[in-house]
Parts: sequence; C-alpha cells; structure tokens
Amino acid sequence: MATIHAPLISLPLHHHVAKSNFKITTTDRYLFDNALLSLINQCSNATQVKLIHAHMLRTGLFFDPYSASRLITVCALSPFSNLEYARQVFDQMPQPNLYTWNTLIRAYASSSDPNQSLLIFSQMLQQCPDPPNKFTFPFAIKAASELSALGEGRVFHGMVIKSSLDSDVFILNSLIHFYAACGDLDQAYQTFVKIPERDVVSWNSMITAFVQADCPEMALELFHGMEADNMKPNDVTMVSLLSACAKKLDLKFGRWIHSYIERNKINMSLILRNAMLDMYTKCGSLEDAKSLFNKIPDKDYVSWTTMIVGYAKLGEYNEARFVFDAMPSQDIAAWNALISAYEQNGQPKEALNLFHELQRSKNVKPDEVTLVCMLSACSQLGAMDLGGWIHVYIKKQGLKLNCHLTTSLIDMYSKCGDLEKALEVFHSVEQKDVYVWSAMIAGLAMHGRGRDAINLFLQMQGSKVKPNAVTFTNVLSACSHAGLVVEGRLYFNQMLPVYGVAPQVKHYACMVDILGRAGLLEEAMELIEKMSIVPSASVWGALLGACRIHGNVDIAEHACNRLLELEPRNHGAYVLLSNIYAKSGKWDGVSRLRKLMRDSGLKKEPGCSSIEVDGMVHEFLVGDNSHPLSKKIYTKLDEIASRLKPIGYVPNKSHLLQNVDEEDVKEQALFLHSEKLAIAFGLISMSPSAPIKIVKNLRVCGDCHSVAKLISRVYNREILLRDRYRFHHFRRGHCSCLDYW
Repeated sequence: MATIHAPLISLPLHHHVAKSNFKITTTDRYLFDNALLSLINQCSNATQVKLIHAHMLRTGLFFDPYSASRLITVCALSPFSNLEYARQVFDQMPQPNLYTWNTLIRAYASSSDPNQSLLIFSQMLQQCPDPPNKFTFPFAIKAASELSALGEGRVFHGMVIKSSLDSDVFILNSLIHFYAACGDLDQAYQTFVKIPERDVVSWNSMITAFVQADCPEMALELFHGMEADNMKPNDVTMVSLLSACAKKLDLKFGRWIHSYIERNKINMSLILRNAMLDMYTKCGSLEDAKSLFNKIPDKDYVSWTTMIVGYAKLGEYNEARFVFDAMPSQDIAAWNALISAYEQNGQPKEALNLFHELQRSKNVKPDEVTLVCMLSACSQLGAMDLGGWIHVYIKKQGLKLNCHLTTSLIDMYSKCGDLEKALEVFHSVEQKDVYVWSAMIAGLAMHGRGRDAINLFLQMQGSKVKPNAVTFTNVLSACSHAGLVVEGRLYFNQMLPVYGVAPQVKHYACMVDILGRAGLLEEAMELIEKMSIVPSASVWGALLGACRIHGNVDIAEHACNRLLELEPRNHGAYVLLSNIYAKSGKWDGVSRLRKLMRDSGLKKEPGCSSIEVDGMVHEFLVGDNSHPLSKKIYTKLDEIASRLKPIGYVPNKSHLLQNVDEEDVKEQALFLHSEKLAIAFGLISMSPSAPIKIVKNLRVCGDCHSVAKLISRVYNREILLRDRYRFHHFRRGHCSCLDYW
C-alpha cells in the first residue's frame, strides 16, 4: 500500500489514449474500475482518498451511485475520516442512493455536530426516492439521543411504526437508549417490554438506563428477570450491574457479581475490571480493590486513578500518594484525580500544595479540570490571591471561559469576599447556563443582598433559562439571610406548580430557616409536620438553629431529640442545645449535655479561622499560640480590649459553654476565639488600607460579631468575615447582616 500512487498512474485514464491506436475494451474498463475500487479499501490516509476521488472524476466512475457510495464510506467512516470533505463529495453526487444517505447520517450521528444528522435525514425524505429503512433509523435515533431531542425522537418512533419496522430489535434497542437519554424512563421501559424477541443488547440497554437514572434497585431486579428469561449476560451487562452496586454501596452483591463473572467465564475485559475496581473502592473495600488491582495485567490510567480516588476518599492520603508515585507516568488525568480527591474531601490546603508541585514538575500543563478543582480549593480557604492568579492564568493561556470555569470563578470570588469581581465575571460572559446564574444568585445570597438575588432570579427567567433545584436552594437562602419571609413563602409555594421543580429536603430546610429566623417557630413546626418527604437532620438542624436565636428551649429540645435520632453522633446538635441552655442560664442542662458528649466520645468541632496575607493562608484555632507571631498577636488583643472597653464593650458571656464564676476568666476565654486571633493578626500584618478577610469553619459567635463591629469603627478597618453560612461585612461599626443572622 506504500506505493499506491504507482498502480493508479499506470492505469488508463480515458477510453482512448492519444497518439495510439490502442482502444480500451469493456473488459478493460471493468478491470480498471474494479482495480480502482479495490484500492479504496486499502487507503491509509486522506491524501490517497483524494487521489482516487480525482481519478474517479476523470474517468466518470464517480457518477456511478454504487462506486460513489464506496468513496463516501471511506471519507466518512474510516479512521482518517474527514466529514467536511465527505459532505463536499456527497454534494457533488447527482443521485446518491439510500446507502449513501445512511452512511452520512451515521457519520454525523457520532460526530461533534449530531444536529447535521437530523438535517440530512430531513433532506433525504425530500430528495431520496427510497424511504428510510432499518439501517437509517438507528443512527437518526442516535443523533436525537445525543441532542436529547425528545420531539424528533418521538417522530422517528412514529415513522418506525408506520414503516412496519417496529419489530426490528436493532431499532427498538436504539429507542430504549434514546428515551433513557432524554430522561423518559417510563417510555424506555414500555419500548423494552414490547420487543418481541429481546437480545442481550436489549437487556443491557434497559439495565444501563436504570443505572444512569439512579434507579440501581430496578437495574438489579431486571438482571434477575434476564436470568429468568434464559438470556446469557455479557461483560457489558456486568459493567452496568457493578455500577448499580457502586451506587447502592452494596458490597455483598458486588462480591457476588465478581464470583458470578468468574463462574460463568465472562470475558474479563479491562473495562470490566475497572468497573469492578470502582465498585470496590466506592463500597469502601480497599482490600478487595487492592487485590484486584494487583492482578490487572494491562492497567490503564482509569485503573490507577480509581485506586488513587478510593484511598483518598477514605482519608488514606499516604496510600493514594504511593499509588500516584508508582504510576509508570503521570498524565494530567492522574494529577487531577489526586488534586480533586484532596479538594473534595476537605483537604484544600493539600490540594493547593499538590497544584504547586504540578507546576514545578513542568511535565504536564493544568487543564480545565485542574483549574476548576483549584478554584474550589481557593473558595474553601478564602485564598483569593491564588484564585485571582488562576483567573489571570486562564486569560494568558487563551482558555475560553466555558460555563464550568465561569461558575467556578464566580463561586471563588464570592466566597473570597470580592462580590464585585464575581459580578464582573458574570456580566463578562455571553453564555450563561443555569449553574452560572445559580452561582451568582448564591454569591449575592451569602453576602446578604437578598433583593439583588431575587432581581437576578427574575432576570434569569427573562433570559429563558429554566431554574432548577440548585437555583431555588440559592433563592431561598437569599430570602433567609435577608429576612424576606413573604418572598420566601412565595417562591417555595411556586416551585412545583409554576416551575415544575419538586421541593427537596434542602428546600424545606431553607424554608424552616426562613420562618425560624423570623421567629415564626410554630409555623416552621407546622411546615415540618406537613412535609411530603421525611424530614432530614438538616431540617431539624435549621429549626434548632432558629431556637438558638430566639431562646425557645421547649422546641429546641424537641428538634434536638429528633435530630439525634437520625444522627446520634452529631456533635453540632449537642453544642447548639448547650448554647440555648447557656443563654437561658440552665447550667445543669449544659453539664448534662457535656457529660453525654464525653460518655459518647464526641468532641466539639474546634473553631478554626484562616486569613490570607501575601498569598499565604494562616490558620488559627481557639487559644492558638503556635503561630510565629503569637506574642505580637496576644499583645494586640490586649490593646484591642483596652480600646473597646471605654466605648462600652461588654463581653457576651452567654456564649461560653461552662459556668465560670471568675469574670476575668470569662473575658479571657472569649478573647481566645479563633476569629479574634485572626483579626489581631490581620491588624499587625496588613496595610491599614487593606480589608481584613477571614474565613471561619463555624458560625461566628455573638461576642465575636460585636467585637468585629467595634474594631471596624475604632481602627477604621473593613473586616469581611465568612462563617459557615454567610458573609459579614463590618464597616464603621456596622455589619451588612444588620444583626439578622
């Protein structure tokens, strides 16, 4: 094949050769045509195809529909296919046959532009003398699946029935996949049950549909039906079933499937081994995973990264790093697996350190996934210097701000305290999906700008972007932080009838929070009792948090009991109820709860506040003296205390969880809170004009909130404090929350 040019040139190109009496006979022409067509199947690159195309045009062979269809096939479906060129060839054909139309529909259905497949199908109906056949519909349906084009797919289904092709198993299997891809699981199943003679692909398509629709129980039940129907499963079936087990966290059944595969000698492809590995890691059995991993002879990057993620999710970061270092070569996918494992499992600082290591390695470049992970890590830490650097990096690399990166940037700037920068990013992009809008609504919500969040929600609808469950969580959160009770009720009640979004547990929790913060505790209780779904710990937690604000001990005890029934080891519930008891002076209740926590081995989550100075994140725990500048920090705290007392600061001792008699000990304990240490460090480390930005892992206490307000006035400093739920902007003695938090 390396000398394909020679035989082509040696073949006669015309019926008559100039300056010769030699004439090409019919037999010669037949041999020439066949020789040329046989070369089509031997082509190894696009240049050779174009040479043959040129010869076919010169000899007139191109205008034979069968010969032209052979050329179209290699142009559109070969490993070196060029769809643009295939389309140009197709457009030159005077009368393409049905096979040629089908070939082009098939090629576009698997391309990056499946919409072209549907357009060509429509063109075929008008121009081709033959109707679509059993080879046309599967690929047209596939294109509709790729586009989630439910309307077009239903039209194809109707045409299949009218063409009496509704018993063709290949077409019906395509329809199962189509309806599942469009989210119509009921229609997918109805199509499945109507197949007269199901093959293994039929069963696999339906099982996979159930798995992808988060119905693993139905997938496993269908597998039992498959066995009862005496249909032998294959490796594709097993991959779907293992995925179902992973979603159900059903290790026992997963192990049974493993043994079933071995007993029935099902082909152990690498894809199947990786699916099994994924099941074991997600079900938490790293011993099984490690044993299987060591037996895989031809590990690919999926095998390695699955083990990395499995170890990291269980907190075994040393093992995850060991696997990473043992890889034959680390591509960006491997780096991303380890970085995202740290970031998604509450280890943002480690994720940042690994990112810096990636930069130093210079072997691979960060990609979109890396940058999204890093922006999320910056969001968690409040590390805006690095987050801003990543934004600049995106611009310098000429990366297009797609919706994923846009959402991450908005989230990062919002959570790092620069809401104006988040809005700037939001307004700079033309393409905004529901997640971009939702992220900006969330940013406004956490900064207490409830009215602005609602206005943006209305703009979103004006832009014809349909809100989803995430959007409504953020809208209701905005109403909660801003005390917009009427608006909260309105949007909550409109969710299902107006927007078609069924309220979930998060939305009920937000609504309970809205009512509870406003002091409407009885209405909040009534809402919980009328819930269409079982109240979760988050719902009872929202009610308990509201009781802390309003000091309602009776409802607090009820909410706490219900919460602990669901999560017996929820230390936050004990702490909240302790706060409520302490605020009411019920110290016997505080002592009882503290004893229960000791007996149960529960410990209060320590308060931790972080502050970024010159690109470095500094963390402080309560009473921390490990920082190199500890002496200066505590000296500054003494100075702060001496400056605040003359202007009326009185420590709010109800925030202490023990009954301490000595007043000076109470005050000292309050001044050891982590956010006060971080503020003091900010005052001694940052220029007077720079705002002090602090991130705390817990809700800020009332005393620290009062102190921050006074410091902002006495020291003329802007302080931005992000706690677990929202931002507090302290300026000139006032807070943006208006003490409604």
